Amino acid sequence: MNASPNKAQVSLLNRRSIWLAAAAIVVIVGISYATINTRLQTESSQDQPIFEVQKGSLTVSIPVSGTIQARNKEIIKNELEGSSTIIYLIPEGTRVKEGELLIELDASQLIDDRVEQNIKVQNAEAAYIQARENLAIETNQAQSDIELAQLTYDFAVQDLVKYEEGTYPTDLKDMQSNVSTIQEELELARQDLGWSKTLYEEKYLSLSEYQSDQLKVYKSEQSLEVAKAKLELLKTYDYKRQIAQLESDISQAEMALDRTKRQANANIVQASADLQAKLAEYEQQQSKLSKLDDQISKAKIYAPMDGLVVYATSVRMSFRGNEEPLDEGQQVRERQELIHLPTTSSFVVDAKVPESSLEKIRLGLPVRITVDAVPGKVFTGKVSTIAPLPNAQSIFMNPDLKVYDTQILIDGNGDDLRSGMGCQAEIIVDYFEDTMYVPVQAVLRIGGKPTVFVAKGDEWEQREVDLGPDNNRLAQIKSGLKEGEVVWLTPPLAAAEISDDERFRESNDITKIIEDANNNQNLNLPVQTPRRSETAPQNMDGARRGGRTGEGRSNRPNMDQQGSMGQGGPGGGRPGGNRPDFQNMTPEQRQQMQQRFQNMSQEERDSMRRRFQQDRNQSQQDGGQ
Repeated sequence: MNASPNKAQVSLLNRRSIWLAAAAIVVIVGISYATINTRLQTESSQDQPIFEVQKGSLTVSIPVSGTIQARNKEIIKNELEGSSTIIYLIPEGTRVKEGELLIELDASQLIDDRVEQNIKVQNAEAAYIQARENLAIETNQAQSDIELAQLTYDFAVQDLVKYEEGTYPTDLKDMQSNVSTIQEELELARQDLGWSKTLYEEKYLSLSEYQSDQLKVYKSEQSLEVAKAKLELLKTYDYKRQIAQLESDISQAEMALDRTKRQANANIVQASADLQAKLAEYEQQQSKLSKLDDQISKAKIYAPMDGLVVYATSVRMSFRGNEEPLDEGQQVRERQELIHLPTTSSFVVDAKVPESSLEKIRLGLPVRITVDAVPGKVFTGKVSTIAPLPNAQSIFMNPDLKVYDTQILIDGNGDDLRSGMGCQAEIIVDYFEDTMYVPVQAVLRIGGKPTVFVAKGDEWEQREVDLGPDNNRLAQIKSGLKEGEVVWLTPPLAAAEISDDERFRESNDITKIIEDANNNQNLNLPVQTPRRSETAPQNMDGARRGGRTGEGRSNRPNMDQQGSMGQGGPGGGRPGGNRPDFQNMTPEQRQQMQQRFQNMSQEERDSMRRRFQQDRNQSQQDGGQ
């Protein structure tokens, strides 16, 4: 329920704002177009501010602000990691000797961490020693196991040789001898049996004796068969089995030896890797302990040389503005600059030159310097360095503002100077001993050419001139004017605008936007307030360079002052007013609006036209939705 009235109010305010901005342009074009011919012919020099062309010396310079810095200095930074708190700080401006304490940072947490880290180092050292001894044990055990396995293998080989060359031939000979002995015993027993049989038949022997001889023969025959069987068993089975067993023992011993070697090597490698890991851990913990010791030692910062203490916060600007002065209890970050100790007595000026003046300066240009803290004294110097790229902080704060860091070397030893002093420097670009000049606001660019209006009786003559450099107040005239001629200080802007067909078409485009705004009640354009360029220097009588001489850079009109395009302007601030009341504007108000429109550069007018067109398209899209 409440959203619709609020949206309507915003739409009304936005339409009013675009009306106020665009209407001013139409007023300028309309007034200029209607009066250009009559003004050029009827207005006399007595009714307009004029200037008589003069001839004399002219200095072309660029004024810049800067800060005094020591030419060479020792920059002391915070080397503690993270953020730290200052618990002691030597007063600024103190002259110190080498080795004197400058700053002490809070290191209590680091001291606590060191106690814990020392315990970790001791544990890591014990683990390392254990791993080292374990490696020695594994190496010794591996050597013992390998020697035992090697001995087993050697015995197995010897057993095979022993059986083939010793045991088996001996056993074979024993059995063969046994067979031969039994055979001889059998022959003797048979002979005895033959005699016994003869004697028995003749009744010389008893039956029992005869049978006893028969039994001997029988036993010998059985013994012979057993001996031959054993001999055959030895040759056919026992020998092959024993050879196979001994050869298997050799193979098993060989494989066991290989396994032992591999296992021993694996154990040694594992123990060695564990030792390396424990050593690395020990060294890492030692390194952390050493780092903590180093950090604790850096908590106290001593003067590396004799010098004057200057806080870094006193001589630099942060991107947020002035930094908080260095003080005890303040938090400082790692690598933050804390103190500057000048190493020489010479000084430089750190200045920032706007992009609009960059093409004018070069190395070696002379500079005049005035210091706020040393009134009445002028120092001299020269441009020593010019940054190749614009200052990043200035771009971050304002993308439209580009300045280049420039360093100016001050002549002499600068006994009265101190680091951090503010100063104004005037870079002398050129000096003309005898030349003609006019104020910069007397020059317009018509058709891209510098032009002035010269008094010819009661009329004004439009004349092109050869323009030289200017010093933001006076511009050199190389040719086109003569000394003593009178020029118009406030030439009609419409002469430059209407003579430029393209700009006139752009004015018509703005007029069309206003007509569309009258016909489109749903136009909802955001309020856009052009910003004043921070780089534009003030000219004589409050006039701006942009749009007159063409030598300067763009600067936008002030949209917030009384009598401007804001609510204080004509038609502004009237509720419900769709069209400004141009008829009620005073000549002074028209002159002010003409002056501000004149100060806009071509790029700014292009930007305004594109912005109005984009806002109108966006409004139409919003209305269609």
